[in-house]
Amino acid sequence: MNAPPRLSRRRSVCPHDCPSTCSLEVEVLDAHTIGRVHGDPRQSYTAGVICAKVARYAERIHHPDRLTHPLIRTGAKGDGAFRRATWDEALELVAQRFLAAEAAHGPQTVWPYYYAGTMGLVMRDGIHRLRHAKRYSGMFSTFCTNMAWTGFIAGTGRLAGPDPREMAKADCVVIWGTNAVHTQVNVMTHAIRARKERGAKIVVVDVYDNATMKQADVKLLLRPGTDGALACAVMHVLFRDGLADWDYLRRYTDCPDDLAAHLETRGPAWGEAITGIPAAEIEAFARLVGETKRTYFRLGYGFTRQRNGAVNMHAASCIAAVTGAWQLEGGGAFHNNGAIYHWDKSLIEGHDLRDPSVRMLDQSQIGRVLTGDAQALRGGPPVTALFIQNSNPVSVAPEQTLVERGFAREDLFTVVHEQFLTETAAYADVVLPATMFLEHDDLYQGGGHQHIQLGPKIVEAPGECRSNHEVICALAERLGAAHRGFAMSPREIIDETLSSSGWGSLEALEEAAFRDVQPPFEAAHYLDGFAWPDGKFRFRPDWTRVPAPNAGAMGPWQLMPALPDHWAVTEEATEEYPFRLATSPARNFLNSTFTETPTSKAKEERPSVMIHPADAAAYGIAEGAWVALENARGRVLVVARLFEGVRRGVLIAEGIWPNAAHPDGRGINTLSGADQVAPYGGAAFHDIRVRIAPKVPKVSKEQV
Repeated sequence: MNAPPRLSRRRSVCPHDCPSTCSLEVEVLDAHTIGRVHGDPRQSYTAGVICAKVARYAERIHHPDRLTHPLIRTGAKGDGAFRRATWDEALELVAQRFLAAEAAHGPQTVWPYYYAGTMGLVMRDGIHRLRHAKRYSGMFSTFCTNMAWTGFIAGTGRLAGPDPREMAKADCVVIWGTNAVHTQVNVMTHAIRARKERGAKIVVVDVYDNATMKQADVKLLLRPGTDGALACAVMHVLFRDGLADWDYLRRYTDCPDDLAAHLETRGPAWGEAITGIPAAEIEAFARLVGETKRTYFRLGYGFTRQRNGAVNMHAASCIAAVTGAWQLEGGGAFHNNGAIYHWDKSLIEGHDLRDPSVRMLDQSQIGRVLTGDAQALRGGPPVTALFIQNSNPVSVAPEQTLVERGFAREDLFTVVHEQFLTETAAYADVVLPATMFLEHDDLYQGGGHQHIQLGPKIVEAPGECRSNHEVICALAERLGAAHRGFAMSPREIIDETLSSSGWGSLEALEEAAFRDVQPPFEAAHYLDGFAWPDGKFRFRPDWTRVPAPNAGAMGPWQLMPALPDHWAVTEEATEEYPFRLATSPARNFLNSTFTETPTSKAKEERPSVMIHPADAAAYGIAEGAWVALENARGRVLVVARLFEGVRRGVLIAEGIWPNAAHPDGRGINTLSGADQVAPYGGAAFHDIRVRIAPKVPKVSKEQV
């Protein structure tokens, strides 16, 4: 009888697009095989807790459908017909076609395109070294952070805040605009600890009664895009009822008298008319945070994915300044800790080769770029060659109809370096098999916490998979791109990056697995002043001076309100399109990742939309029926889920299912827009108006 495999546990880091960046312990069965994945209890933010989808990562890394060898297209674009190729054949073809495109249109005709399929600094960001060396078109990253980071920095001057572990020391935790149970479970770990140990209240602000709201003591269910109105009505009560900390306001903020006067007409009744939250609930929430000084505002990304998202984030962050909550441990406002790491990424990204005259193409407008929109192309040449890593734009980018039309161009040469044959890979001319995070070395930072972490290679990759770094270096050699980083290993790059950034050596980090770099209390709480020249928190931001990397002002920034307010620029419902749709995260998927794993698919069941029973009755829609959502951008078929936890006139579609999971092959982002949001661009994924089509095509069993 064979003995069971002997388990060893190796430390690693979750690489996926999540602020938690969890510290992991991975069961290793042999050189090629893992078992269960656990949270590392030694890392104080992860605290031993990780999400279920990562705990069962063995399903993904050992999936039978993983790509394991290079492929070259043999059929029509999008039909997934390929033949096996060697690495040399595939790379030579890529180099030949890229050089030919460059000769015909100049180097900016080639567009390296990536996103956050991995958050590792070497494997995610090394693509910039190739584009800088070749002067290929740049990519302005607009999927996720633009409105959120800009709105937070507008007040504080810096993307950092109180230690996230201080949630456990708060007397009130406000989880605003993030379904943490689905997207960053560790927030709940620390918030629930505050409840158990201190009797803290948990308040959840969101657009539907989601899994996080179900754990709340206070639920504030508002209409999409109205968070700024709620924040203003709360601050109105704080000023009106003597709950504003005027000593703090005079010392630490720019124009408290102007703000108080501005808010005189923005009381709870005004807030109710806009948000749908009863005035009495707004009053009670305001009193709670006003009388509970030690209130921690944990501000998410979801509520900023509106056309007024930056204004909403800024308004919500202002409440902690009015109450003076920043002064106390367990108080203040937090969104992301990105500014504390001060990375020197010049080696990773090849900054010494950067040419600032090279155009930046908007990631969210890939459909417009590939269909020849002159404005999206910034007046430059067409894109005739794409190199894609860590992203699946044919599923996740807005304006899917345009995106698919662009990818179907016969004159577009597309290379996709991927782990599975995604919708985007199906349109490729060359598909290259990629490693997963346990199969290469990388360096990570926590957005939602304060740790630098090392993710070492702990198992061998299957077949012929190669890492992002290996592929970029191999292409650089064939394309004649020169930089010393192309001749270095990931470990050498990590070691030099740590050293030049002031974070020690790879050897020291490897021994510890992670490093806590949380700034001192006074700095994290801005007790020595906020990060603007005058040291003041800004109620009146200068939106043109809020830092935004690689961007000029975009969107209607001139129309942004001078002080916190409800800015009515969202895609509001109309008679023709009477519903507001938000595309919120699913618990068992992460964007388009994990949609291939059996357990995640089984738990999510089918692409669906939550609709209030009264709205469903008005349309004659039964539970489980297929419905068609449509707007000017296209139509999507989803299953109706009758749910009283949404407001009437609001629809919620959780998760980005593969396009093929929808009977007509159209994914949910067919309905989302790619217009640039003020002030620095961004995709308003949760800001969509739609109608329910009166007739739905018959859906066959094969399609389901």
